[in-house]
Amino acid sequence: MSDVLIADDHPLFRDALQRAVLSALPQAKVHCADSVHSLLALVEQYPEADLLLLDLHMPGARGYSALAHIRGQYPGLPTIVVSGHEEAQVARRALAHGALAYIPKSSSSDEIVQAIRTVLDGDVWLPHALIGDGGTGLKADEEEIAARVASLTPQQFRVLTMIAEGLLNKQIAYDLGVSEATVKAHMTAIMRKLGVNNRTQVALAASQLAVDPTALQPLPDDED
Repeated sequence: MSDVLIADDHPLFRDALQRAVLSALPQAKVHCADSVHSLLALVEQYPEADLLLLDLHMPGARGYSALAHIRGQYPGLPTIVVSGHEEAQVARRALAHGALAYIPKSSSSDEIVQAIRTVLDGDVWLPHALIGDGGTGLKADEEEIAARVASLTPQQFRVLTMIAEGLLNKQIAYDLGVSEATVKAHMTAIMRKLGVNNRTQVALAASQLAVDPTALQPLPDDED
């Protein structure tokens, strides 16, 4: 029996993905998450899952950061990206970050099923409308930061995503159920792995994995 993971914060589309999975794999057990934090717990629970369908935009996700991290920590987990973006460049960036398929949310049920079957057969899938000019690789800076994000432990990545959401250390500590000293220790490790010197630079580094970095809001400074 196959385990399939779905990470999407929209209940209606999550249900549509689940129906498509069961159409492609009638015996599959589907496990759902509605945020990056719940996804990380799900992947830790099912490290041998057969497939992940991952929304680019949901709580805790800034563009390709979750994809880069999951691909780094679980390289054997085939991943399909789903997104509301229709641009070929966005799809090509997803593939460059390790996704095996890109499904726009405007896709029909038949297309979603086709994408799932194609990936499970070991091939790459894009909708016909997005095949063509869109660039085939990543800029050097984006490729480097993706590799650095991939090297973070799951708990470090949780802290990174919460920094990107604008949470302060004390808020992060409360949400994770740890001490502020532990959060600061994670921050030190994150800065070392990302090759930066402060919280603002951490956020700026992570922003390189956003679909549209110009749309990101400035983050508050944290107390020492």
